[in-house]
Amino acid sequence: MYEKPNANGKQTMPSGLELLRDPALNRGTGFTEAERDKFGLRGFLPPHVHSQEEQAVRVLTRLRRLTDPLEKFIALNALHDRNETLFFRVLCDNIDEMQPLVYTPTVGLACQKFGHIFQRPRGLFIGANDRGRIAQLLRNWPYQAGIIVVTDGERILGLGDLGANGMGIPVGKLSLYTACAGVHPQLCLPITLDVGCNNAAMLEDTFYVGLRQRRITGAAYDSLIDEFITAATEVFPGVVIQFEDFANHNAFRLLKKYRDRICTFNDDIQGTAAVALAGMFSALRITGGKFSEQKLLFLGAGEAATGICDLVVSAMTAQGLSESTARQRCWALDSRGLVVKSRNDLAEHKLPYAHDHPPVRDFLTAIKTLKPTAIIGVAAVGGTFTQEVLEEMARINERPIVFALSNPTSQAECNAEEAYRWTEGRALFACGSPFDPVKYAGKTYVPRQGNNSYIFPGVGLGAIVSRARHITDEMFMVAAHTLAHLVSESDLEQGSLYPALPRIREVSMQIAAAVAETAYKSGLAGKPRPADVLADVRSQMFDPHY
Repeated sequence: MYEKPNANGKQTMPSGLELLRDPALNRGTGFTEAERDKFGLRGFLPPHVHSQEEQAVRVLTRLRRLTDPLEKFIALNALHDRNETLFFRVLCDNIDEMQPLVYTPTVGLACQKFGHIFQRPRGLFIGANDRGRIAQLLRNWPYQAGIIVVTDGERILGLGDLGANGMGIPVGKLSLYTACAGVHPQLCLPITLDVGCNNAAMLEDTFYVGLRQRRITGAAYDSLIDEFITAATEVFPGVVIQFEDFANHNAFRLLKKYRDRICTFNDDIQGTAAVALAGMFSALRITGGKFSEQKLLFLGAGEAATGICDLVVSAMTAQGLSESTARQRCWALDSRGLVVKSRNDLAEHKLPYAHDHPPVRDFLTAIKTLKPTAIIGVAAVGGTFTQEVLEEMARINERPIVFALSNPTSQAECNAEEAYRWTEGRALFACGSPFDPVKYAGKTYVPRQGNNSYIFPGVGLGAIVSRARHITDEMFMVAAHTLAHLVSESDLEQGSLYPALPRIREVSMQIAAAVAETAYKSGLAGKPRPADVLADVRSQMFDPHY
């Protein structure tokens, strides 16, 4: 059992009710007879000592009686608030069942209802009214943070501006850092920058938890972000900062501004890119095609699409294509049509993928015109991979690659059954939301999520372990290759382009080792290379057992 620092920085162990009320230390009825004597717990607990396994069964029995995913989310959140170790034991041992509850798709609804289901604060809220004292706020945090996930709540999943209610995203993301990669909970700090909200429904909600004002923009916004970055790196030297769910107009420029100054990445741009690239590598193991010969058409041209395109271009140039030729193999269609050079309404991040081509207004026509080998949905517009779209992909490709990556489930471009049925079982399918196995023509297909949780936990762990000064594109490339390598032949046989989720800690450990190795080789590590990088990673992974 670890102890907690007091005001003087010394380690102390609370006792009695104080111990039982500390979720980081509490074991409830799992405290042994000796611990009950040592920590003054006699009388506060029923007499029977339960094993952690018995406690987990009790949690799961109650949880499985609930039918509403949001009620399950609330129950798990309550467990997190009273017994953190048991919470992570339940997550780790049942990750297939629990990940959709603590993160997508359920976390989207939890953010929308955040004020209505609020129980206990977690992480730090930093408001626009806290300018000039952000470092002071960060020093209120009782632990030495190793990784921060920060959002301003403007683009939560595919749900838009949820303001301070977006705190559910950093909390959920960091739960996955611990469950999937063993990053110690004490190292994890979720932060919401409350700069206001432009969603009238949020501002009019009696239970909305944030500032009742419209978003600050321009110089005032940039000043607040800069103060936060400066304060965070001062209070927590070497901390990894992950930008999460910032709107396009801020996400790209903030990543560009800070990526060479601090250890940071944007999961929506870079994590999504790596997991999509890994899925492509897996798909090509089935088709036997060359990666440099693929043509990709994206539905959506925001953070995810641009991030994937950039990493795809890097992968294709590594196979011998020129950068300009590789870019010609990446196309995108946004809300106004195909991204082409003749348009005068393109944001800066779209320009590298604006090609010479007549305007095309709709996705189906774009498919018929461009004849892509893969379509990738990242626009968060549900149902857009229609029967006509998928039948056309199957007409022009023997094994069409279909990635419906938008989440939550309501925003998915198509579901798994549609993908297989409308392509006569030939689609190589990955999804952003979980779908059950599909039986078609006597075969069972097991679709797996192209979920960023395959990538970001391992990347973060590798950066923490190696004390990386920066997180580079090369690190995301090695993460993608590592993930694809861990897909087995039996996975591919059943149509799964990613490893089984119960293997996620093994996957994250391997990715962390690859990322750390990259940091050592490139001179970006803050410590000497250990003799055994994988063993060093394994030794620093949190194990949620008493």
